[in-house]
Amino acid sequence: MDNYFVEREDTPRDEDGNPDYECLEAIDIDLFNRNMTDLLAGKAVDMPIFNFKTGKKEYKGNVLQLGPDDVLVIEGIHGLDDRLSHSLPKESKFKIYISALTQLNIDEHNRIPTTDGRLLRRIVRDARTRGTLARDTIAMWPSVRRGEEAHIFPYQEEADVMFNSALIYELAVLKVYAQPLLLGIRREEPEYQEAKRLLKFLDYFVSIPSENIPLNSLLREFVGGSCYQV
Repeated sequence: MDNYFVEREDTPRDEDGNPDYECLEAIDIDLFNRNMTDLLAGKAVDMPIFNFKTGKKEYKGNVLQLGPDDVLVIEGIHGLDDRLSHSLPKESKFKIYISALTQLNIDEHNRIPTTDGRLLRRIVRDARTRGTLARDTIAMWPSVRRGEEAHIFPYQEEADVMFNSALIYELAVLKVYAQPLLLGIRREEPEYQEAKRLLKFLDYFVSIPSENIPLNSLLREFVGGSCYQV
């Protein structure tokens, strides 16, 4: 669904006047429904690719066409909201809710917040795939959290199945990538204190080089090098 963002200049604004990338209206719903309906009808569709650096959709000959036994997989934060896919038959949808629920504790009294693991995932992924500075990802995080409360959690009970995507070793791997990004945040910047907190948090983990991580690991979505071409 990230490929169906509206053009950057058309992104809705939140109550503070900042771009709201989390709301449903940040998605080009009409184009999305036209393309998905055509795919289900067996038509060939030239799929858009959203360029996060220019803020525009591009078309590079990424043509998809479903065969009679193929399954259409739609991924994104609004996937459980029927308003997104209003033109698709409800009886044809099977909804899967994937959540990264960290299962580690620092000790018997201090748990590791699920949100910290997810923030580190995003810092690493956005720096690699979107050219986003760690500073900017941290600054955007409160908006992401508000978006979850408004657009994900109210619909989680709509899911047909849920599974946990957190991996026992992921924080040790993410440390290798996140540390230099966080160290690049200067002391005078507003995000410095959060970066300092995350760096202290990462001190609890011994780094694991990504070379030791399977090429089909879900963690490859964030650090790169997956054997899946997605």
